[in-house]
Amino acid sequence: MGKYTCCKYKGRQPLQIVMIAHAVFFYLFSFIAIVSAIMVTAARNTVHSVFFLILDFISISCLFIMIGAEFLGMIMLIVYVGAVAVLFLFVVMMLNVAQQKNQWFGSSKSSSHIPVGLLVSLIIFFELIIVVGGWKYKPDLLNSSTIFISDKITNTHSLGNVLYTDYIHLFQLSGMILLVAMIGAIVLTFRQREGLKRQSYIKQISREKKDGVQIVDAQSKKGVKIDV
Repeated sequence: MGKYTCCKYKGRQPLQIVMIAHAVFFYLFSFIAIVSAIMVTAARNTVHSVFFLILDFISISCLFIMIGAEFLGMIMLIVYVGAVAVLFLFVVMMLNVAQQKNQWFGSSKSSSHIPVGLLVSLIIFFELIIVVGGWKYKPDLLNSSTIFISDKITNTHSLGNVLYTDYIHLFQLSGMILLVAMIGAIVLTFRQREGLKRQSYIKQISREKKDGVQIVDAQSKKGVKIDV
């Protein structure tokens, strides 16, 4: 009996270690995500805020992978960290926001946007409460789903089967909307505006020496007259 108990204990010990390690890493990544989210708004340097935002996205992607949603975790790493956060970092570094921050927040125009920002934040907060707490107001919400979930395939495979079969039209429609938004951004960028001087790359490249250099025979103590 003692031998059987010892063997049974040895068989369960690795499983307990894995469960304890899983819980430790889960709370560790959760703590890092919360602290990084706070530091995004608390950091004085805008570049540091973007770095904390990248750390927050990485921590959240690790949490998604730990709970079995590896597709969402990879999407967080590829899209949000690899594209959006890096784009924020380049924009912040190119615009030199650190020097203009005092002018923006010190002017009277910036204070007028605070009530609008608070209103939008409250609307988003209540929307999140309604979405997250929807299961409490409608307990049979999860059971009413018609999506077949199998344990033999991964959630990425299941998501692909549903996305490209039942929701293929909505998926294509969302792609068309993003395409229209991209074309609209390009059109707005190349729109002709009054009082805005644009560079002509063709003229700069095709300019010859005689068009850019003028040789003048200057006389002593009389100066040179240049036609502009």
